[in-house]
Amino acid sequence: MSVPVGASLAASVAAEVSAFAHEVGASDPVTAVGARTHWAVGGAPRAGTREVRAPSGVWEHEPSEMTVRCGAGTAVAELSAHLASTGQMVPLDPADDAATVGGVLACGYSGHRRLRYGHVRDLVLQTRHVDASGKVVTAGGPTVKNVSGYDLVRLLVGSVGTLGLLAEVILRTLPLPPSSQWLVGDGDPFAAFDALYRPSSILWNGTRSWILLEGNPTDVAAEAAKLAPLGFAPSADGPPRMPAAGRESMRPADLRALAETPGEWLAEVGVGLVHRSEPVAAVPVSPANAVLMSALKAKLDPAGRLNPGRSAW
Repeated sequence: MSVPVGASLAASVAAEVSAFAHEVGASDPVTAVGARTHWAVGGAPRAGTREVRAPSGVWEHEPSEMTVRCGAGTAVAELSAHLASTGQMVPLDPADDAATVGGVLACGYSGHRRLRYGHVRDLVLQTRHVDASGKVVTAGGPTVKNVSGYDLVRLLVGSVGTLGLLAEVILRTLPLPPSSQWLVGDGDPFAAFDALYRPSSILWNGTRSWILLEGNPTDVAAEAAKLAPLGFAPSADGPPRMPAAGRESMRPADLRALAETPGEWLAEVGVGLVHRSEPVAAVPVSPANAVLMSALKAKLDPAGRLNPGRSAW
């Protein structure tokens, strides 16, 4: 894709976002569709809900400022390839690189490197979304700032499109690690977690573990050497397939109890997330939080036209 520059870039982006807002409109039920890689998250939209697609493309990348601006409909693979050419990345890490940036954010899907890089919401600096009235709303800013009132950026992440439909995002970029190494083995992942300094990922399925180390080559080699006595060896195969039908959250210390749990699952040691191959029953929120979220939904989408049938809580 040829990216305009300067004033022509601003005009082009504004036109795309405006066209998306016009398509969303202000009347009938509507849902934004990406690559459908996590379409079941939050439940299916109500039958008859009209589908729209967000703008796509990497519009502006400032390597020196470590920010990137793109359409919410941009495939993560496209964004990653663009950033890699300058030695940078955004660690979104969806289970499928066909996933769109907006879809990952809407689902609140923090990838397998959350242990090192934190929740995906912390990567988002600014969003432009279309609200229930069809208007374009800007939240956040191109740099990290204090926020007053609703922190809409973080509210939108994980809201599965029930509070607004993402059109454009500005993300914080990070340097690509100069070296990375996956290790695999049947050793104790919790002992490995205690032995390592800032591993990027420790995945465990009850019998086998996969560990990702990233950083300076010397440091990665030194950390890998700590794992050899624990039963782990380098692997060229990368991580296992991440089950995507359901997720549940546990206290990291409680993950050990999963060892005898049947079924296909993959746990993120040190984080507490468990990815399952079957849907997971929603955990009821507290009555106070339910009232708060219902009031927020009523305020931002009084007619209930954004992703009807889906729920973020």
